[in-house]
Amino acid sequence: MYYEDVFRELNKRRVKYLVVGGVAIVLHGVVRLTVDLDLMVHLGRENLAKFIDVLGYLGYKPKAPVKASDLLNPEKRSEWRQKKNMMVFSFYNPKKPFEVVDVFIDEPIDFDKAYTERKVFKAKGIRIPVISLEGIKKLKEISGRTQDVADMKALNELEKIKNEKKN
Repeated sequence: MYYEDVFRELNKRRVKYLVVGGVAIVLHGVVRLTVDLDLMVHLGRENLAKFIDVLGYLGYKPKAPVKASDLLNPEKRSEWRQKKNMMVFSFYNPKKPFEVVDVFIDEPIDFDKAYTERKVFKAKGIRIPVISLEGIKKLKEISGRTQDVADMKALNELEKIKNEKKN
């Protein structure tokens, strides 16, 4: 899967990020279909610049008709949020358009707290920083789409099963 290349390169360049969305839910143990990769990235200028460089290096381009470097501008991100109701900035791979990476343009929840509480999964020798179950539930609650409600139900069931196994 293309996720591996993204994770490997983000880690190599020491980008501070968290996997959120469908991939995070799958890694936590919920069986669910997902295609895109949703990330929350620390929005400090240096970290965000490294993130943009990684995606450019891997061949990703912005889906919107803007430059990837526009993501570095907090005023532009605020404008996108207010005028376009944009929540994520999408990158895609022109050679394989189904490969999509979405990144939050602001912090719907406190990144530093979420990063501290992250769970690190390991797959094929790659360390994958994933938002905690509590963090993903907060994000799903904020979003409130139909899929998010279904995800919340599945996450609650998963927690219930885990708690029963402990007892």
